[in-house]
Amino acid sequence: MPRKRKLLAQLSALQSNSSFPPFDALENLNATPDRDSSPKSSKYFAIEKKNSSQLEAGFFNQPCISLAKSFLGQILVRKLPDGRELWGRIVETEAYLGGEDEASHSKGGKQTQRNAAMFMKPGTLYVYQIYGIYFCVNVSSQGDGAAVLLRSLEPLQGLDAMRELRSASRKGPTKLLKDWQLCNGPSKLCQAFGIDKAFDQRDLTQDAAIWMVPGHDLPGEQDVVTTTRIGVGNRGEWAQKPLRFYLRGNKFVSVVDKKTEREMAAMGHFSSS
Repeated sequence: MPRKRKLLAQLSALQSNSSFPPFDALENLNATPDRDSSPKSSKYFAIEKKNSSQLEAGFFNQPCISLAKSFLGQILVRKLPDGRELWGRIVETEAYLGGEDEASHSKGGKQTQRNAAMFMKPGTLYVYQIYGIYFCVNVSSQGDGAAVLLRSLEPLQGLDAMRELRSASRKGPTKLLKDWQLCNGPSKLCQAFGIDKAFDQRDLTQDAAIWMVPGHDLPGEQDVVTTTRIGVGNRGEWAQKPLRFYLRGNKFVSVVDKKTEREMAAMGHFSSS
């Protein structure tokens, strides 16, 4: 009986701690096979690690632009079939507002088999293919047909696995990718995290292979660059809408807009630090 009370007390202490362990500590936890009977693989520890800090449905249930900004600094987690976990900090996003947005796959409010995930509950993944080869991953938000494209991540954990996955998707001899090259673009991100069409319509709040957790040091408005989206140049006025958001000074961003950064600095949008 005393042993049971001690275990419950330890569990309570874990649950009251809102921060998650350092990444190297998580690597060590992952190295312990599930069948191991040691305390590290106990179901109590597994539940705490997976769910205590996971972003839940309420986080995703916000307007598209707000969600696109709120994603910055949060962490995407991908658990591979072999048990390894990949962690990446979101540093660049784009908002696609649905309906009136001429650059959105759901423009005009048209729902198809391909874009069905954009009309599902906030937090649903929408994965589509481009050029018949590459994939891009989006997350649905409030509003019919509205979703946020995840453009770039800052790799935090599992970089060797990311390199393996990127290399497997590239043809011919390849050079060793540098850290900043692993996830600095929407299709690169999907390659590095092993995300393909099979992830379409999955729920980030329920899925065992992919989810999000809160970042440690979330950016303020003064750290965010607001500029135009990439690759929508033939969409009239919508090509000029400021619907791309990225972390200023972060080397993992796919495309830096120096002109907009200078204009924002001149208007006092950035902190002097």
